[in-house]
Amino acid sequence: MDAGAASQRLLVELGGRENITSNEACMTRLRVGVRDMSLVNLDGVRQVEGVMGVVEADTLQIVFGPGTVNKVLDAFSELTGIARGTRAAADAEPGAADAEPGAADAAPDVAAVAQQRKADQRAHHDGPAQQLLKRIANIFVPMLPGIVAAGLINGVTNVLNVSFGGTLSGQWWYECIRTMGWALFAYLPIFAGYNSAREFGGSPILGGIAGAICVANSSMPLLAKVGDAQVVLPFTNAVYNPATGGLVAALLAGALFAKLERALHKVVPNIVDTFVTPLVVLVAGGLLLVAALQPIGAFLTQGVYTVMKILYEDMGVLGGYLLAAGFLPLVSVGLHQALTPIHVMLNDPTGPTGGINYLLPILMTAGSGQVGAGFALYLKSKNEHMRRYVRDSIPVGILGVGEPLMYAVTLPLGKPFVTACLGAGVGGVLASAFHLGTVSQGVSGLFGLLIMQPGQQVPYMVATLAACAAGFVLTWFFGVDEKRIDETYK
Repeated sequence: MDAGAASQRLLVELGGRENITSNEACMTRLRVGVRDMSLVNLDGVRQVEGVMGVVEADTLQIVFGPGTVNKVLDAFSELTGIARGTRAAADAEPGAADAEPGAADAAPDVAAVAQQRKADQRAHHDGPAQQLLKRIANIFVPMLPGIVAAGLINGVTNVLNVSFGGTLSGQWWYECIRTMGWALFAYLPIFAGYNSAREFGGSPILGGIAGAICVANSSMPLLAKVGDAQVVLPFTNAVYNPATGGLVAALLAGALFAKLERALHKVVPNIVDTFVTPLVVLVAGGLLLVAALQPIGAFLTQGVYTVMKILYEDMGVLGGYLLAAGFLPLVSVGLHQALTPIHVMLNDPTGPTGGINYLLPILMTAGSGQVGAGFALYLKSKNEHMRRYVRDSIPVGILGVGEPLMYAVTLPLGKPFVTACLGAGVGGVLASAFHLGTVSQGVSGLFGLLIMQPGQQVPYMVATLAACAAGFVLTWFFGVDEKRIDETYK
């Protein structure tokens, strides 16, 4: 497809340049902020070449698929004059998006049906918890390209170091590449604080400064010695440790700084607002960050790792089954977005897992269970309307895009959704038993082979196929209700 031509037509259908407030992309979707939805021709948007579907949320989410969406964003950003990931001045905060990985194009009708049913499903499950999780996901969506690339660099260079006995060490080009992988995770709290402040309506740079306090640096004044003694904190009388709260503290600080800044704008006189407000935010917010948010962040971070340890290590294959079987229900109501920062933490090379994400391969099998359910429905049912939806959804499901199949077929039918989840649990058991891990995130399905630890591609395929087979068998015997299918797809 011609990304430039598609972007030009898209701009027209969205009401023109003046109606656009922001543009950003996650792995599959172009996220566009609009001033006036009445100026948007949604039917026209759906007819733009390459568009798989449209989701109406706080921002308009236009599904193109991975790779394609980046090309469209580049062209669209040039047309709007708004840099990717930014907002036009004086506009409302951007809304939510999913960072669901995948690839390829589905037929427009099944994509449109899936997206409409997804919007209906989310409308019934859109409480405060979901709204907060959407905001958290929004913070990480702009960072995904860097997280994926840096994770892959770290994984591949570690393998090279072992395979070649470190013979490449000291080569300028090799160390440069390694530095690119190191930099993202070393300074991740800065990026998280920056995006958190922006998401909650504050000045991003203030949030970035908050994040910088969460990055260990020997030159930091808080870590300096006065005589032979280090600076100690109130309440705990302990030496400050920037890394304890880390990413979580940076997220909390960015949100706090934004809220504080917005509150001050309302009361500080305009004549001094420009310099008084940011100064007070940094001083007051910084003290709160160090004294309170860092300990809270450390507690929450430790809690995350403790829960992961219980599910993965202590519960073993049972934990693997529960995680895989329970993932699609989380996705259906939007709660899966809470896992975004957890995946980032697990892929951090300085974390307890050494940068290996053991959670993601288990969750990736959920899509395979659903593909198996789709095959069973297609082969056993006689309803041609439903079979066409399944036929158009399965190819992209195999590649990692589960939305069309879930929202257009299994979830509306009920029983196949349950049998798909139960079948996915079998893949989760094997993923746990094989101790599968990824060096990055951002893709699933067949493309998941690209991010698995070297040497784990075959076990990953075994777990994937097992989930697919289990989903097929369970759906074949317990999930095909022809009467319900005919009622749903007349």
